[in-house]
Amino acid sequence: MTWTTLAILAIPLILLYIWYVSIISRRNATEEAFAGIDVQLKKRTDLIPNILKIAASFMQHEKSLLEDITRLRTEVLKASGQAAQTERFALEADLSQKMGSLLVAVENYPELKSQQNMLEAQRVYADVEEHISAARRSYNAAGKRYRDAIQIFPGNLIAAILSLKPMPFFAVADTERKPIDADSFLQS
Repeated sequence: MTWTTLAILAIPLILLYIWYVSIISRRNATEEAFAGIDVQLKKRTDLIPNILKIAASFMQHEKSLLEDITRLRTEVLKASGQAAQTERFALEADLSQKMGSLLVAVENYPELKSQQNMLEAQRVYADVEEHISAARRSYNAAGKRYRDAIQIFPGNLIAAILSLKPMPFFAVADTERKPIDADSFLQS
């Protein structure tokens, strides 16, 4: 066997290996980006009890809203280790919507609205939500690169051999697409 024959046989194998490494690197980047979302969501779930404690002392009328947020937070914490990503995204969207409702309802309580602890909690919550949004954008970008790698030839062949599946994109839930009717939260 000549060197030319060996090179002709080796080049396709090397190219397939490089493509394989690229696919695995992109999958790992997507998983890392998802973990980044997880970190930010954990910050939010850790912050929620503090906001609820502050708000509960003032907001007796919104007791059911506070209870819904507490229940959703518990469900999110349970789901973080076991739920499918799309199921987890739905729970997080519900929690986000309820927290938005709570923050709108705070406007109905002037003494709470001006209380320093509540103002700081709202500021921190807004920062965490912004970080969650950035982490979701990063995850979707990494997911797109991974999808491209496993759907474009020869990556699609490698993905079929290894049974690699695309990661779901984070998408806004239908309930979040609708504008919040702030008036309904301000009426007691």
